[in-house]
Amino acid sequence: MERDPKFNKVIEAAKLYYLLDYNQSDIAKMLGVSRPTVSRFLQQAKSEGIVQIKIMDPTENVENLSKELEERFQLKKAVIASIPQYEDNIIKNYLGEKTAAYLDSTIKDQDIIGVTWGTTLYHVAIELKQKFVRDVKVVQLKGGVSHAETNTYASEILYLFGKAFNTTPHHLPLPAIVDHVVVKQAMEADRHIRKILELGKQANIALFTIGPVKSESLLFQLGYFTEEDLKTLYPRAVGDICSRFFDKDGKVCNKSLNDRTLGIDLEDLKQKEQSILVAGGPNKIEGIYGALKGGYANVLITDQFTAQFLLDKATEI
Repeated sequence: MERDPKFNKVIEAAKLYYLLDYNQSDIAKMLGVSRPTVSRFLQQAKSEGIVQIKIMDPTENVENLSKELEERFQLKKAVIASIPQYEDNIIKNYLGEKTAAYLDSTIKDQDIIGVTWGTTLYHVAIELKQKFVRDVKVVQLKGGVSHAETNTYASEILYLFGKAFNTTPHHLPLPAIVDHVVVKQAMEADRHIRKILELGKQANIALFTIGPVKSESLLFQLGYFTEEDLKTLYPRAVGDICSRFFDKDGKVCNKSLNDRTLGIDLEDLKQKEQSILVAGGPNKIEGIYGALKGGYANVLITDQFTAQFLLDKATEI
């Protein structure tokens, strides 16, 4: 079927303008028509559906993802960072900025903020801006003393949080996990330690991340685990919050290890006004999903790729 020569010119004008970036005057010369005619051709191309313009607004997509996450996982709030690449260091930088901005918008006088440690939280801490609030307390939610030379950033995080919110932070100067339950009981019996643990329970805001179950993960490099511990964790655990490991449904994995862990209980996180989970990246998807299933977070701060993976996972199951 032979096409109308005018119709050919409409298509030609559209290709030159939209695909090859020629301006309308150049197209007029090339097609031997006037400039207003080119303008009419382009208008016709749009109105007849020859040219379809799709505007991708990343902020709109992020807003949709936030709403979907909030509905799917019954969250008070989902905050999504638009990241350029799905790569761990980039994710942590962007999540650090987003979380610091969220905290700045939400922290008020007399809040008690419980924080954990690790590289994700360190990225949050270095992005914090000073906010003039009164009587805010900052407390460490889990022990951070390690048996290795690996840095947990526990003291830097507490210092930076204290500085941002004009307060002297409360350290928990203990290992996260001890070898025997009786050691833990003895430590918790100390009135100073008990006071800090109690303050962690009282915190109305808890800020934490997910640790993946991998030998290169920070917690696994600190020398806490026996071979026996590792054997029980690797097959079932999908992640940890505050050094407490859980499975894909958010159930605590290893009771004896959990009983030797110092710091806040996962059940206590469910009582918080805001329990804020900051995490993203391919290694953390399973852990975040398990934590949301367990109901340990009511605010999630993540990136757009992780958000989509979580929603896809929820649809599959």
